[in-house]
Amino acid sequence: MPDPTQFVDLRIRRFVSERLTPAIYREREPLTVTSWDVPGEPVSFAEAITQQFAPFRVGSEWSRPWGTTWFHITGTVPSDWEMTDARVEVLVDLGFVSGHPGFQAEGLVWTPEGHILKAIEPRNTAVPLKIGPGDSIDLYIEAASNPDVQGESVYAPTPMGDLATSGDAPIYRTRVLDIGLRDVPVWELAQDVWTLDGLWRELGEEQPRRAEILRGLERLIDTLDPDDISGTATAGREVLAPLLASPAYASAHHLVAVGHAHIDSAWLWPVRETIRKCARTFSNVLSLMDENDDFLFACSSAQQFAWMKEHYPDLFERIKVRVLEGRFVPVGGMWVESDTNLPGGEAMARQFVAGKGFFIREFGIEPPEVWLPDSFGYSAALPQIVKAAGSKYFLTQKPSWNETNVMPHHTFNWEGIDGSQVFTHFPPVATYNSVLSQEELHKAQRDYKEKGEANSSLVPFGYGNGGGGPTREMVAAAERTRNLEGSPTVEMTSPQAFFEQAEAELAQPPVWSGEIYLEFHRGTYTSQARTKRGNRRSEHLLREAELWATAAAIRTGAAYPYAELESAWQTVLLQQFHDILPGSSIAWVHQVAEEHYERVAGELETLIASALGSLTGAGETALLANAGPYAVDGVPALGGGASGASSTADTSPVTLTRSGDDLVLDNSLVRVTIDADGLVSSLFDVAADRELVPAGERAAELWVYRDTPAQWDAWDIDVHYQRHGRPIRSVDSIEVVSESADRVVVKVSRSDGASTFVQELSLSAGRPTLDLTTDVDWHERQKLLKLAFPLDVHAERSSSEIQFGHVNRPIHRNTSWDVARFETSAHRWVHVGETGYGVAVANDSTYGHDVTRTTRDGGGTTTLVRESLLRAPTFPDPHADQGRHVLRTSVRVGADVLDAAAEGYRLNVGPRPVTGSAPIEPLLTVDNPAVVVEAVKLAEDRSGDVVVRFYEARGAKARAVVTPGFAFESVAETDLLERDVDQTAIVDAEGALALSVRPFQLVTLRFRGVSALR
Repeated sequence: MPDPTQFVDLRIRRFVSERLTPAIYREREPLTVTSWDVPGEPVSFAEAITQQFAPFRVGSEWSRPWGTTWFHITGTVPSDWEMTDARVEVLVDLGFVSGHPGFQAEGLVWTPEGHILKAIEPRNTAVPLKIGPGDSIDLYIEAASNPDVQGESVYAPTPMGDLATSGDAPIYRTRVLDIGLRDVPVWELAQDVWTLDGLWRELGEEQPRRAEILRGLERLIDTLDPDDISGTATAGREVLAPLLASPAYASAHHLVAVGHAHIDSAWLWPVRETIRKCARTFSNVLSLMDENDDFLFACSSAQQFAWMKEHYPDLFERIKVRVLEGRFVPVGGMWVESDTNLPGGEAMARQFVAGKGFFIREFGIEPPEVWLPDSFGYSAALPQIVKAAGSKYFLTQKPSWNETNVMPHHTFNWEGIDGSQVFTHFPPVATYNSVLSQEELHKAQRDYKEKGEANSSLVPFGYGNGGGGPTREMVAAAERTRNLEGSPTVEMTSPQAFFEQAEAELAQPPVWSGEIYLEFHRGTYTSQARTKRGNRRSEHLLREAELWATAAAIRTGAAYPYAELESAWQTVLLQQFHDILPGSSIAWVHQVAEEHYERVAGELETLIASALGSLTGAGETALLANAGPYAVDGVPALGGGASGASSTADTSPVTLTRSGDDLVLDNSLVRVTIDADGLVSSLFDVAADRELVPAGERAAELWVYRDTPAQWDAWDIDVHYQRHGRPIRSVDSIEVVSESADRVVVKVSRSDGASTFVQELSLSAGRPTLDLTTDVDWHERQKLLKLAFPLDVHAERSSSEIQFGHVNRPIHRNTSWDVARFETSAHRWVHVGETGYGVAVANDSTYGHDVTRTTRDGGGTTTLVRESLLRAPTFPDPHADQGRHVLRTSVRVGADVLDAAAEGYRLNVGPRPVTGSAPIEPLLTVDNPAVVVEAVKLAEDRSGDVVVRFYEARGAKARAVVTPGFAFESVAETDLLERDVDQTAIVDAEGALALSVRPFQLVTLRFRGVSALR
């Protein structure tokens, strides 16, 4: 006998689409509509309602891309509407396109008194009203005509990401502005059917439960009168009730469902629109909480709460009430869901200082978990930072996107470079935008890797990225699957409750050690170079501003600029969001980011100049102020003075000689040969008596590659790029532009394609370092520019700077994990070496690198270090990286990792020229170069205490004596939030302040009772 399943399935689908769904609303009537188009940027409600509204016909076009139209809708509930088991709702369709909720038109609904009701989204189109027959309707809709930038493709260049190119033609046409009467039993029946229909599709054919559900759905259709769905819906629900009442298997996987809306703080929309997206989503959430007592919602970014407080204070007060009830749950503890590969160490620390500080001040709540579902890989320094911030849990799902390797765990302890561990969960549902479908729930149950030892996972549900959040349909799905035979069980509760339950289940979690590298989106280390340069520059200007302001406050009584520094930090932290700093946003986002970086730079330069002026006094003596942790050219770390002898013993003058077509630069430490092609044919370490450029190779060579990833242009570099590269060797000119005993500079100019390249190669007295400045006027499309340094060093691994230390990565290709790691991130330097010898390649704004090793004919190996300087993706910004860029690189020979660290600081926070009458004594000194001062500041609580952050940089246990240049009454170790913790690093505070630190340990000291030395 043929299997009738297919035909029953078709019958169910057709009946639902043609009979059940249309019957959800018993009645519908059009509303009266008037409108006003905002001529420019969005305006407040108070301003909008004072404007002249004109009649508007539903079906008409409205607003331009990125515009706003205010609709005023009025009407009366018909007096003959039967209200039994029904509810009046306003129904709105602004012209939504299929798919992509949160990526297109949206609306926020206001009362005439300026009270926000809820939002209108592509899949959340109803506004419930507590009114009845004869009652009037008077509402305003603030409708945003955000273009669907992504459209049907994530690859095609589009003008829609830039206000200047998006045009003025309307892109939406309204379809519905009605009043409707929702039939509650019919709606409930539709949710019953959706859950059971999804369930039978996930069950195996051998399971009786599958056939039972299928037959039950068929009986439902037989029970319902297709001409009177409303009148027979209750009887239909009774047919399905036994199927929904059958309890789950005792061994069913248990899912903790957390309402969530992953709202990107910018991406395919600008930050200004994110602020409105938050208001829309959060109003939806509050409305849903009014209807469902069990529903709670997790929101991760303190920045988004802060926006509500500033721009929507009434909404913020409503949120605050729910926060204190434990239903609107702050999670994560960071200012934004930042990238974790690219921000510097102090910036990652400040994400928690700012985020947790806000939650503690506003709500008295400190989230225990870190919530980063969508960042593009996770730094090996993060576990220690998480613990130092007072957090204990970590959540992400992004590694489920890996192209090559599957992560072996879903619940585990993640170990960082210093040995710190944090309890971590990857939701096996593998999405942060779940709708709680049976397909998703069964995927979580099927894929969960800790089966047999534990049985719980978390599922974040709600429309995200562009916002919208959970819907009443999702909550209904959670309620129906709380305890349902054949389905995993679902419980709506908080992330903290989940983590506590998961910890109790898994007594001995497996351990993952080191970075969680995302085998995807490797291009984010390089895209939008100006944004990345702005971030790097801002981080180091903030270091300088805080150090010198602290010194000025202690020594001269100058006022410490708390508010200005807090504002600058918040701007920088916002722009470290995981679609801004990685370069994966529309042009508008990056234009604004670059404007903000320039503003921050100007403000910080003013603060630095003021503080240094207080410290050096009036005078014309030329001085250098060194905010770095290492002495440079005779200027002490964290202090200032006249430029003196180099920090190296050999200060022989630099010489320039010509040998045929070659130029030879020599400072008795390193000898550099630049050949007729303007390339480095020899890099000779004089002290070690060894050549570093392998025979037949040349260094400091620019290579251009075809860069056409299979998907996600700005995000991805695909491995096949390696097959499509060529060197840029054509030379326009080679000239010596500076020649003195202190420094020789050779300039090489090239043209290739539509771009020009000017490199300055320089050698300075007393430094075993070749410095390069690469000035590019870049006008390529879908190309990748790399700077290559082949080195005669037999390296097994590379060491790359990350936050508060470095990570070691194999450069062989033994395993699929090694092969997949073909592009990696580093902060200020990469180091490669063999036993007893190494080379450091440092940079001032580059993050993307690749390091490989090949065996030469005749023996020996070449280690190739390449910096990824520029890309030119065409989506989502079709003009990404076009124009001029200046990037600096240095190659230090005979270097260990501490030399690499020193070189990285020199390039990024080198001595600053100032004038005055007196040198600046260092605010503190450290006698061990492995113990690095990363930040000096005054305490967040404005007590005047001095806070100093250190880390161990070599990767080995170290002792150090710290000598403060100020008097103090006591010193204590603290967490990142500057709260006292158990003493682990201080071994002597009575005499000299002595520290003993483990490899890569992060230490924060708080000095109380501070005063200037007399």
